[in-house]
Amino acid sequence: MARIRDRRSMTDDAELERTMLRLVDERAPDRTICPSDVARAVGDADTWRDLMDATRAVAARLADAGEVEVTQRGSVVDVRTARGPVRIRRPR
Repeated sequence: MARIRDRRSMTDDAELERTMLRLVDERAPDRTICPSDVARAVGDADTWRDLMDATRAVAARLADAGEVEVTQRGSVVDVRTARGPVRIRRPR
């Protein structure tokens, strides 16, 4: 994954952030998005999986800033330590 990370630019992270915030704002207040929704919106059919680690990192930064919450099975979690599927929403 380091090779992929090295090829990404700060622009990619900014695009992931903009896309994440746009997608959560487009959902109803009681709904969430999946990190893969963001990666698929930014990447293409061949590259979106390569963006998943970066997408989770962006979610962590936005959660630290209070812009989003990351949940697992309905409970707020730290995406850095969460294992398995997570969801993203605006803070409640």
